[in-house]
Amino acid sequence: MTRFILTPVAAAASALALLIPSAQAETNFGQVAMHVAYMLQNHHYSKQDFDDKVSGTMLHNYLNMLDFKHIFFTEQDVAGFKDKYDTTLDDHVLMRNISPALEIYDIYKERVKDRVDFLKKAIESEKFTFDSKRAIEIKRDKAPWPKDKAAQDKIWLDIIEDNLLAERLVDEARARDEKKKAEKAAAAKKDGTAEAKPKDSSEKSVNVAAGATKPEVQAPETPKTPGTPELPKVAAKKDKDEKDMTPKERVLKDYERLLESIEENDSKDVVNFFLSSLATAYDPHTEYMSTDESDNFKIHMSHKLVGIGALLGQKDDGAEIQGIVVGGPADKQGELKLNDRIIAVAQGEEEFVDVKYLKLQKIVDMIRGEKSTTVRIKIVPADDPSGNRIIAIVRDEVPLKEKLANAEMLVTPPDLGKPLKVGWINLSNFYADMENQTVSTSVDVERLLRRLMKEKIDGLVLDLRDNGGGSLDEAIKLTGLFVPAGPVVQAKDWRGSISWRDCENEKPVYDGPMIVLTNKASASASEILAAALQDYRRALIVGDKSSFGKGTVQTILPVERYMPFFSDKKAAGDLKVTIQKFYRIAGGSTQLKGVEADIPLPSIRDVLDIGESSAENPLPYDTIPPRKYPLFRKDPFPIEEINSRVKSRITANPEFQYVVDESKRLKEKIDRNSVTLNLQEREKERMETEARRDKQNDEREKRAKETAERIKDSGFKTFHLTLDNVDKPELVPESAFTKEMNSGMRTASKDDDNPNDGSKFPYGIEPVKLETIHILRDLIELDNKPTTAAKSDDKAQVGAKPQAQ
Repeated sequence: MTRFILTPVAAAASALALLIPSAQAETNFGQVAMHVAYMLQNHHYSKQDFDDKVSGTMLHNYLNMLDFKHIFFTEQDVAGFKDKYDTTLDDHVLMRNISPALEIYDIYKERVKDRVDFLKKAIESEKFTFDSKRAIEIKRDKAPWPKDKAAQDKIWLDIIEDNLLAERLVDEARARDEKKKAEKAAAAKKDGTAEAKPKDSSEKSVNVAAGATKPEVQAPETPKTPGTPELPKVAAKKDKDEKDMTPKERVLKDYERLLESIEENDSKDVVNFFLSSLATAYDPHTEYMSTDESDNFKIHMSHKLVGIGALLGQKDDGAEIQGIVVGGPADKQGELKLNDRIIAVAQGEEEFVDVKYLKLQKIVDMIRGEKSTTVRIKIVPADDPSGNRIIAIVRDEVPLKEKLANAEMLVTPPDLGKPLKVGWINLSNFYADMENQTVSTSVDVERLLRRLMKEKIDGLVLDLRDNGGGSLDEAIKLTGLFVPAGPVVQAKDWRGSISWRDCENEKPVYDGPMIVLTNKASASASEILAAALQDYRRALIVGDKSSFGKGTVQTILPVERYMPFFSDKKAAGDLKVTIQKFYRIAGGSTQLKGVEADIPLPSIRDVLDIGESSAENPLPYDTIPPRKYPLFRKDPFPIEEINSRVKSRITANPEFQYVVDESKRLKEKIDRNSVTLNLQEREKERMETEARRDKQNDEREKRAKETAERIKDSGFKTFHLTLDNVDKPELVPESAFTKEMNSGMRTASKDDDNPNDGSKFPYGIEPVKLETIHILRDLIELDNKPTTAAKSDDKAQVGAKPQAQ
């Protein structure tokens, strides 16, 4: 069955102990590469031949994936690669020869080693004074590669100086923070307002354990990369705390870890990079997925996995247990505890394999397995670091609840006018179990929606911020909860044949006032839903100026299906390939342009280099004839009047003025694309930024305090709905709601209070959310008649009716 996927988010490596046995290395990756190439030229929307042009683009992509800042290769290296492979990579791939990928990667590895050796010498021999007038480029992805080694050395001396300067500023900031804390504690002790001692961890385990899985990167594209000098802080192999290291030690450690991670990549990893470079030569959303990435993608879509139910994080020499799924296999077994460290893994009764210093994904792969099988893990207990213990856990299915749909009901306070009951549905992606049909976004949202309607809400907000897409079917079904049966989206294939998809509900489940909240990271399936509701005049679109702008449809093709039956296919992976472009029912495309907000709000994202238009090699924007569909309301929304009210509130709201001012500063910084290497200037800039933010925080705290004093106990009343409590007789108030209830994950996070805590803002509601509620009130007030579906004979949008193919 063909599965249509509408998500621009690359399947990121999951840190959870997952399912599926790891694939063996005997698969012929040359044969895999050849079949991927044929699949692309035969199935991709563009029908582009795998030729010399694609060969050049593939080489360009591969070199930029390895060295995206253009600091490891030189012009001479790149010229040599181009002379040899610019028009021949296609020939090598079609001859099942992937040696160019391995050759280039080996040279890359040598170049990184050379640069790390240079850094080691320079960091000791060079005197970095931080008093020059030089500046360093922030983004170098468009910069030329260094002309030669001398030019490269000069660039690297600036890089090293910048890194050392940054670490020095970190030390100074840490010292200031510690001094402020000490002064605050001394002042509190003196005037008798010292804070109460934190609760003991044994006092209430649910609070201490409350938390969520690590947040995923929400940028709509997460490109594969074998390593980066701006590494996240990872613990050193030696038992030395990072804050006790000197700036030189920390910088050196980061680059040594970079080199280690590059050297750990095996031929399977290199082929993954290489084939990903081939796939993206066709468009930004066509992607080759290794078996690990494919497994993680399925988990992302279905929100469930088979494993031990533990969240792993890279820590020291092994992997640390950073979360335990409540009710999962590890939780039921009972011996595994938070902050325990895994140092070895064994399958059943087999010998243990040491996992010290292995990449996190490789440790995860070793813990994977099939349902009802046993994995043994050797741990260093958090409560007894001097010893170790062996724990056997039987793998089982584990639900992942954190990213499932959830909702809130907010009752506005009297001082904002007539109290409103606002339903607020949070949806982070359009998930679906495409194999077993046991998980469905639309089914879950309908359950939440019907409960909100039972509570007699006055209006609804569907929050699609940072929703990167997902299942096309679910987006269509979800649209049908809000409009009567009719077209939702159109699609065009490579032949120009146009088809469309309808929602099939005879009448909407909910027909009251509605807002869809989006931002620049709302993409793909989110854009289909938002565009359809906008075209039907069903909902106001509020948020960033426009959404992401991805107007393409992908399907998943298993590579093994195209390989000879006698081939070893265990590590063949999958190809996520663009097969169609989708269009609004009004005829326009969301490709590149996205869905423009009816009511735009100030946003930092509007100046950031994100969205389809910033991607390399995107498909173009175009239009097709509109469909015929009934408008939900005869009269347009009172957008002009609402925008006038919004503008007045935004002008008077310091929070949005902060955003406007910060956006201007950020835009100037992005355009300048450089940062000074002068300590005094950097310190001045940092002090100005810190002073500005401190002033904002003080002003915010003052406003929140004044609001709290004014409204006393008559503020917002908030209730939280999850799929676990949606059918319970009583709603769960905010004060009783924990992160564990939302995520189903017990973590060691100290931030175990309400997951939506906004106490630092007036009314305890973050600015965009509060303004969206104001806009909903405006809509209700200005619509002095009930919102009902237009009759079938009302004037409708009409276009030439294309034939379904």
